[in-house]
Amino acid sequence: MGFTIIDTIVFCLYCAVIVGIGLWVSQDEEGHQKNAEDYFLASKSLPWWAIGASLIAANISAEQIIGMSGSGFAVGLAIASYEWMAAITLIIVGKYFLPIFIEKEIFTIPEFVEKRFNTTLKTILAVFWIALFVFVNLTTVLYLGALALDTIMGTGDGSLLVYALIGLSAIAAAYSLYGGLSAVAWTDVLQVGLLVLGGLVVTFAGLYHLTPDGGIIDGITHLYEVAGDKFQMILDRSNPEFNNLPGIAVLIGGMWVANLYYWGFNQYIIQRTLAAKSLEESQKGIIFAGFLKLLIPLIVVIPGIIVYVLFNQPEGTTQMSGIVDVFTQPDGSIKYDNAYPWLMKVFLSPGFLGLVVAALAAAIVSSVASMLNSVATIFTMDIYIPYINPDATDKETVNMGRISAGVALVTAIIVAPQLDNVPQVFQYIQEYTGMVSPGILAVFLMGLFWKKTTAKGAIYGVLVSIVIAVFLKSPAVQLPFLDQMFYTLIATMAIIVGVSLTTNPHDEDPKAIHTTADMFQTTPAFNIGAYVILVIVAVLYAVFW
Repeated sequence: MGFTIIDTIVFCLYCAVIVGIGLWVSQDEEGHQKNAEDYFLASKSLPWWAIGASLIAANISAEQIIGMSGSGFAVGLAIASYEWMAAITLIIVGKYFLPIFIEKEIFTIPEFVEKRFNTTLKTILAVFWIALFVFVNLTTVLYLGALALDTIMGTGDGSLLVYALIGLSAIAAAYSLYGGLSAVAWTDVLQVGLLVLGGLVVTFAGLYHLTPDGGIIDGITHLYEVAGDKFQMILDRSNPEFNNLPGIAVLIGGMWVANLYYWGFNQYIIQRTLAAKSLEESQKGIIFAGFLKLLIPLIVVIPGIIVYVLFNQPEGTTQMSGIVDVFTQPDGSIKYDNAYPWLMKVFLSPGFLGLVVAALAAAIVSSVASMLNSVATIFTMDIYIPYINPDATDKETVNMGRISAGVALVTAIIVAPQLDNVPQVFQYIQEYTGMVSPGILAVFLMGLFWKKTTAKGAIYGVLVSIVIAVFLKSPAVQLPFLDQMFYTLIATMAIIVGVSLTTNPHDEDPKAIHTTADMFQTTPAFNIGAYVILVIVAVLYAVFW
């Protein structure tokens, strides 16, 4: 159908509203200069529903909506393991990690590393995280978002790619650089609602048009009948995507590494929980986010399976002329990541298309804004103040946060177009982040829960883990990358134990964290929510095993 004037008006209205809200909540009270806590942790005033919404808005971006839909086309529902297992991971983070982080009153994850280990390790990880946010996270989010807008608003030939990159960046920068985490979190509340609404519209539109007679129920029935193999959560070795999702090892292996690292020790995710009014409020926000995660596959994976059916045209499917040309590249490979934007452009009516494009932009902008705020926080608090300007005033601290975020954004815009030849960007992110995340997760888990862990053991562990990951990734080994992550984690933990035992003359490290059973007590509301999430996930895996 194409992008119409009505769609343009709806989209522009969204842009104006979101920037307006961001700037409005960013206003300083009369006579009040923003300090570090105001800018980087939203004055520690966020309620549970803002935390939960902001967690999901930061998480669900182009790499999920576009990338995971592309993986839905290629793999099927099995890719939803990242979402459903994340719901369980959030429970673990809320119960066992957050109480320690909040008690330590930290701004950043590297700051926690310094309190538990030493400044050297903190600086190593701070530099690593800034590089990861800029060259992997920001870059892929902006690229996939721009790719989607180019497909929907233009001809899909890349002519709008640079303009879309700049436009999305400008919207995020317009309020996040000025307002900090407060602006990001409060706009996320609106954006996650728009995201869920827009995602449901795309899914139901695709189901409705899947068969010639139309109808959502007929679409669901037909989808399951002709693509039943795409609804298997646990892949067997004969499946060509086994290397990306290696069967039962997804449940008991590397997927835990990916999720625990991402949800527990990723600055731009965990920063929202550190900005809560209280630990209890933060934990309620975590549970709210867990329930939202259960919903995400419906709005990002199912559309990819719908496009898979339309592409292959089994009997009883609506005939789509020219669809093969849309997804087939000159070398004969399939561009899976075109699935979601193509579905939107073909089946959504004027007005609705503008709304869903706005929802897509909302997801992209909220994640970009979150990453920018995290880059600013880590650079300012862990590099600028300790090494460049230890006596920085509040004004200098906040201004440096804005400058560092601006530099990160410009760098990501320049690098983003280089991703044009990657077939499944979501899997690309998981695979290359997975080369470093096992070592970092091992350091945190050992540092949190084993009192003998030393700084020397942690530094040796995190550096050697990269060597192990590179070896396991070599063609000679031929392991699925989730298995690589799991084995790297185990090997790194063994190295940390070995070095710590041989270098620590004490029964425990002087900086060891002391925990009590009372620290991990949770409210009845948290416990009930956690049990409900666990039951739902168990049922989903039982049905789609």
